[in-house]
Amino acid sequence: MQKRPKIGIIISTTRAGRFGEVPTNWLFNIAKERNDADFEIVDLRDYPMPFFEEKAPLHVAPPQNQVALRWGEKIASLDGYIFVTAEYNHSIPAVLKNALDYLWSEIHRKPATFLGYGGGGAARAVEHLRNILATAQVASLPRAVHIGMIEMMGMMREGKSMADYPYLDDYAKPMLDELVWWANTLKEGRSGDRVAEAA
Repeated sequence: MQKRPKIGIIISTTRAGRFGEVPTNWLFNIAKERNDADFEIVDLRDYPMPFFEEKAPLHVAPPQNQVALRWGEKIASLDGYIFVTAEYNHSIPAVLKNALDYLWSEIHRKPATFLGYGGGGAARAVEHLRNILATAQVASLPRAVHIGMIEMMGMMREGKSMADYPYLDDYAKPMLDELVWWANTLKEGRSGDRVAEAA
């Protein structure tokens, strides 16, 4: 019987005063109550990589930057991902795109889903992110959670919390159910590939 999958909840912004920690901690508290997967928060602030400037493509050689290597090792250790993202100019934060550009096989054949926040629930950013991940051979799942400006402003200006919007919990559970199923399925598939290669 294979071990429980490891899922990373990735905070995809690094600016001071970011809102991202609020939905991240909310989702983590929901996720850690499950007994079918292990969840952890992965904060891009802990991986301050320069803009991508490697001399060789990553399919030829691993990055030379030590922080990027550490980032790749962390991503490789996980079986699935939840990207918590804001929407910057109708797309994803530059720091997230840069972090993804430093990855190669570490993220292949693994599932990802999304927790977006901002105008329109960051729907446009999530759609851009789906396209980027498709090229990276990531299985982008249809279920996601979108936190709109009404909820954000309620929390930022009116002293409300995620608990004041309980309907968001109803979106989180099926999203996590689907992610864990895919994480287990693709983990087994990747394990089969390794067995075949060793034969």
